[in-house]
Amino acid sequence: QVRLVESGGGLVQAGGSLNLSCTTSGLEFNDYAVGWFRQGPGKEREGVASINWSVSSTYYADSVKGRFTISRDNGKSIAYLQMNSLKPEDTAMYYCAASRYYTPWTLRASDFGHWGQGTQVTVAS
Repeated sequence: QVRLVESGGGLVQAGGSLNLSCTTSGLEFNDYAVGWFRQGPGKEREGVASINWSVSSTYYADSVKGRFTISRDNGKSIAYLQMNSLKPEDTAMYYCAASRYYTPWTLRASDFGHWGQGTQVTVAS
């Protein structure tokens, strides 16, 4: 059974940082790309960042470039999203997802078949 479990969310002041983790099990982690998505109140789900299986390529949405960093530890089957300089507009439920498909040009939720339950990030102004 494939499981993805997000952790590390919480309440932070604007300008602060959080490091999200996505712990996976039940899949060959080295064969999967990992993506982070978010969905804010009243908003559609948005792709935030993704990383390919070999850690040789990453993708970032324009809204988070220079502030967020995606990484992964294939030995531990865990992916991370380091979020710095957080803004109130980053407030959302954050989800990690896994896919055998990866492209560095875009990030589509429809390409990802395995999802976690999400972790809430709230940035206070």
